[in-house]
Amino acid sequence: MGKAVQRRYVGLTAVVAALGMTATLSGCGSDAGGDVTLRLVAADYGTGAENSSQKYWDDVAGKFEKANPDIKVEVSVYSWKDVDRKVAEMVKAGDAPDIAQIGAYADYAKADKLYTADETIAIRTSSNFLPSLTDAGEVDGSLYGLPFVASTRLLFYNKGLFAKAGLGAPQTWDDIQSDAAALKQRGVTYPFALPLGPEESQAETLMWLLSGGGGYTDDVGNYDIDSQANIATFQWLKNNLVGKGLTGPVAPGKLDREKAFEAFTKGEVGMLNGHPTLMQEAEKKGVQVGMVPLPGIDGPTNGSMGVADWMMGFKQNGHRAEIGKFLDFAYKDENVLSFADQYDLLPVTSSASAAMEADSKHKSLHEFLSALPNSQLYPFGKTSWAQASESIKEKIGSAVEPGGSPESVLVQIAAQARQAESAE
Repeated sequence: MGKAVQRRYVGLTAVVAALGMTATLSGCGSDAGGDVTLRLVAADYGTGAENSSQKYWDDVAGKFEKANPDIKVEVSVYSWKDVDRKVAEMVKAGDAPDIAQIGAYADYAKADKLYTADETIAIRTSSNFLPSLTDAGEVDGSLYGLPFVASTRLLFYNKGLFAKAGLGAPQTWDDIQSDAAALKQRGVTYPFALPLGPEESQAETLMWLLSGGGGYTDDVGNYDIDSQANIATFQWLKNNLVGKGLTGPVAPGKLDREKAFEAFTKGEVGMLNGHPTLMQEAEKKGVQVGMVPLPGIDGPTNGSMGVADWMMGFKQNGHRAEIGKFLDFAYKDENVLSFADQYDLLPVTSSASAAMEADSKHKSLHEFLSALPNSQLYPFGKTSWAQASESIKEKIGSAVEPGGSPESVLVQIAAQARQAESAE
C-alpha cells in the first residue's frame, strides 16, 4: 500500500460520515452566500482552434452548470507558453482565478494562497488519484496540487530502420550503443536523438539519470543531482554516444525536443525517448514505432519518468465549497477519459486508468499506463524546482560537449539547486 493510500485510508463509518459532511458543505453555497461565478483558467493542449481545450472546458462547464444552476463557470484557456505567466500576473494583481489548471503549484501553496484537497474535494475524489501522482502534489504533507493529466516516457525505435539493419529492440545501454553504431553505418541521420537543448532537457536528463540508478533527489527528497551515479551516467553518454558521433548532426545541447520529435516522424531517427503523442504523430506519417522500457545499465529500467500537470483552487474569492463541487464533477471518469482520449494522454485516477486499460481502443497506450504507477516525477513540491529546472536547461548540454566535464557541470547545477532550496 502506497504512502498516499495509507494516509487516506479510514474506516467505513468515517468515510460515510466524511462524505456526508462534504455533501453538506458543497450544498451550502459560497462562504458569502448567494449565486457564485467561478473563474477557471486552463492550459491549451490543442494544436489549433479545431481541437482547442476551450471546447472541452466549455462542455464540462455547461454540464456542470446544468446540474448546479446556482454556480456559473467562466472559462479562459491560454497556450502553454502563456498560461503560467498569466495566472502569476493575476495573482500578483490581487485578481486570482478560483481554479487554475497549469504546470506548477508549489509557490502558491507556500504563500498560503491555495486550498488543500481536504478543504475542497470529497474523499472519494482524492482517494481515487494514483498515489505516485498525489505524492508529487504535496507540500509539507498536504495535497495542494491535484494531478490533472499525466504521461510517461518509453524508448521509441523505428521498426523499419531496425528491421533493415537486422536489429532487435534495445534492452541495455550497450544495446543502444551497438544499435546506434549499426544505424550510423546505414546512413541514418540521427542514430540516437539526444535532445539536451533548452526546450525540455530537464525531462531527457531525468530519464537518463533514472536509467543509471540515480535521479534529481535522494530517498529523503534532498537534491542529489551531482551523485556518483548521475556523473557516471553522463560520462557514459559523453564517451559512448556523443563522442562516437552517434547522436546526429546537431549537438545535443543545441537539439530541442520538438526538432528531435519532428525528425522521428520523418523517419530520420533510429531511437529516442518519447511519449504517447509522438507515437500517434509518427504512425500517422507511416513510421512503425517500437516501444520498450528505458534501457538501463544491465537491463530495462524499473520505473520511468512521469509527467503531470496540476489543478488547484485559490482562496482569494472564498468559493471553497463551489470549487470543491466543480472539481468533484471535473474528475468524474467520463470527463477524465474524454480529455485523455482527445489528447492521447493518461488519466490520473485509478478508476479511469482501469477503464482505459480494459478498453481495446486504447491498446496503444497500455504500455504507458503500465509504467505510470511506478513513474518518478520532478520534485514539484519544491518551490526551488523552477530555478533548478532552468539551470538544467541552460547547462546540461555542455556536460557532453567535446572537452566538457560531466562532473563539473552536475556539481554546478546541484549547487545552484541547493542554494535555491536553502533560500526558501
